Amino acid sequence: MRQTTLTLALGVVFSSFAYAESLPEFVGETIVVTPTRTPLADVDAPFASEVHTRHMIEQSGATTLYDYLAQHTSLLVLPSYGNKASPKIDMRGFGIGDGYQNIVVSLDGRRLNNIDMSSQLLGAIPLGDIERIEITKGSGSVLFGDGATAGTIQIVTRQHSGASVQVSAGNFGAQNATLAAGLKKERFSISASADYAGFDGASERDVTGHRAASRNGTQQGKLEVNPLDGLTLSLDGSRSRIDTRYVGALTLAEYEANPAQNSGNTYTHQKFETDVWGVGLAYVLAPGWKLTARHQQEDKLSNYITYASKSDYDYRSDDLALEYRGDRLNVTAGVQAFDGTRMGSTNRTTKDNTGWFMQGQYLWGATTVSAGARTENVEYIYTPNAGAALKADHDLSAWDIGINHRLDKQLSLFANYNQAFQAPDIDRFFNWGGTFNAFISPAKSRTVNVGLNHVTAVNRLKLTLFHAKLDNEIYLNSLYTNTNLDKTHKYGLELQDTWQIAPTLAASINYAYTRALIDREDDGNGTYDGKDLPGVPRHGLNLGLNWRVTPASSLNLTHTWRATTWAAEDFDNNNAQKQQAYQSTNLAYQYRYKQVDWFAAVDNLFEQSNGIWIRDDAIYPVNFSRNWRVGMKVEF
Repeated sequence: MRQTTLTLALGVVFSSFAYAESLPEFVGETIVVTPTRTPLADVDAPFASEVHTRHMIEQSGATTLYDYLAQHTSLLVLPSYGNKASPKIDMRGFGIGDGYQNIVVSLDGRRLNNIDMSSQLLGAIPLGDIERIEITKGSGSVLFGDGATAGTIQIVTRQHSGASVQVSAGNFGAQNATLAAGLKKERFSISASADYAGFDGASERDVTGHRAASRNGTQQGKLEVNPLDGLTLSLDGSRSRIDTRYVGALTLAEYEANPAQNSGNTYTHQKFETDVWGVGLAYVLAPGWKLTARHQQEDKLSNYITYASKSDYDYRSDDLALEYRGDRLNVTAGVQAFDGTRMGSTNRTTKDNTGWFMQGQYLWGATTVSAGARTENVEYIYTPNAGAALKADHDLSAWDIGINHRLDKQLSLFANYNQAFQAPDIDRFFNWGGTFNAFISPAKSRTVNVGLNHVTAVNRLKLTLFHAKLDNEIYLNSLYTNTNLDKTHKYGLELQDTWQIAPTLAASINYAYTRALIDREDDGNGTYDGKDLPGVPRHGLNLGLNWRVTPASSLNLTHTWRATTWAAEDFDNNNAQKQQAYQSTNLAYQYRYKQVDWFAAVDNLFEQSNGIWIRDDAIYPVNFSRNWRVGMKVEF
């Protein structure tokens, strides 16, 4: 694997905007987006975005990142065949089966996407460490490259200050505990946290006597030092251990009779171990000019104990960028490298990405214009324990242009055109026998976004229309061959609105209408042409109501609904069974007394049964029980 010394941009610069100071607290003071590395108020951004602040996360009552994303965002998030630690994620109609590979997920700039068909390990990110979540839709390919065909999810962690302890417990053996502490001084800051989450599972014991239980433990720390004016050095590290068992599939009759039953299965037992460290710097070269660099390494082990299968991963991420910030012009240019290696029992396989990019924004009165381009080389090497090695590469490109125009203090319009790509992962690019897959090519997308923002003293509205055309969308066909859909397209509407009904009452809606259609697929002999891409609900809805009961207490009610659709593998749209609608109503109450926060929450209040339909009589039950928890948080 290449040894590179490039490093990533440190820190995120926050800015404030005068017009936002009058907004009520529910609007989130100033909602800032940073996907282009130039902080902007989201209403001034020349792209479609969805931002979740620390205040929103705390009000939700969620205890895990999975729960928050599934219940409080427009994303479609479901366990991967029962596995919540590395769930399936979809946005903009790429399907619950393969959508996660079309979204780049990053944690403080570190790419979480894997080089194989494993989905992102979100279970290693404690919700209490998150400052905000930025979802960029139909954009982000210039700065994030490979896999940003649907967009990006950027998770930014917080710098703890003081000390806090949080504990909670609930039914089905749910236990959570978090310790956090931090110190900020003029020339340095240090922060650390430790998080534990345990759950015994709502399903019955399997044939070996085990429940679908999980145990997650994560510790992290970070240090920032300013030895000189204009120079920031950073060091951070984290350690996660996850031990999880997850359920097998049920038939429709079994699911309808009792989704908690075992049906004679042995639950899949998997363990994850991941250790990450990183170093970085940010140096102000001159007024308006800054050099940023970062290097991070991750050593990860995935152990399928049930199948006696281990995979050891070595990931190295490097980012070097030069930033210019002027009164009107902002430009960022740099180079990124992501070198990934998977070591199995019979081979060593690598996928190495190197991308050069430039992104700029120009402020012209009430108009913000953005443009950027990226070129990226993707190199594959397959080295078996015995036999000849294989090597191949792709040269790919992405670009993005956008505009935002503010008509007045309340209304702004934006438009964006984005070209993105997805290079095949190593499981898709190589066949099991150690030969090249001749039936797969990189996917390419072209997306148009048009929308508006309207903000008043009591309301915040964002409306986006989008249309995307794709060549060679990657999928697994009915013969279990990784290949491409020749031509596909997607379109839809996204609506976000928050309304301060009264000084103590606020309501929110997050709605998405999505169509994903297969235009042509030659391998299907025409049977897929004109059909819906499976696993894509046409309608997704999140409703929220927050009531400040007293100055010290609040009640948060949310409802999540996803419409019925075709089962995940039903590409010809003719299965007898469809993916049923997903529903969950959640309630959270918080009360603060002096330095102690007391909270109670109930998920799936009405005990709605939910499942993931893969095909007929292959249903993985999820979120079918009513789960409650109570807890407290003490700050020092």
